[in-house]
Amino acid sequence: MKYHGSCHCGGIAFDVEGDLGGVMSCNCSMCARKGALLWFVPREALVLSTPPERMSTYTFNKHVIQHRFCPVCGIHPFGEGTGPDGKAMAAVNVRCLEGVEFEKLPVQHFDGKAS
Repeated sequence: MKYHGSCHCGGIAFDVEGDLGGVMSCNCSMCARKGALLWFVPREALVLSTPPERMSTYTFNKHVIQHRFCPVCGIHPFGEGTGPDGKAMAAVNVRCLEGVEFEKLPVQHFDGKAS
């Protein structure tokens, strides 16, 4: 299925396609503060509608995930990194997707604090 997502002000907009069967909630210092519910997809499944230079990026700890956020409204719609298989992936914040009843999705909890 195809979904449309954006930050709050619309400065970052994208489409993502895939099977949204569940989300991950991470308790690392970054995810716990953002409250993001993450859906991992191959990076090529996420297509930006706005130029990448309109995004800001934050990295921390091992600096392997580029946490993308809007410099205007501050919302974090997705992150980018490399999956365990070595391929580019995106971690989409499903709270930024239109029409998704995220509270009905199964949630897998990940202990990012321990990683």
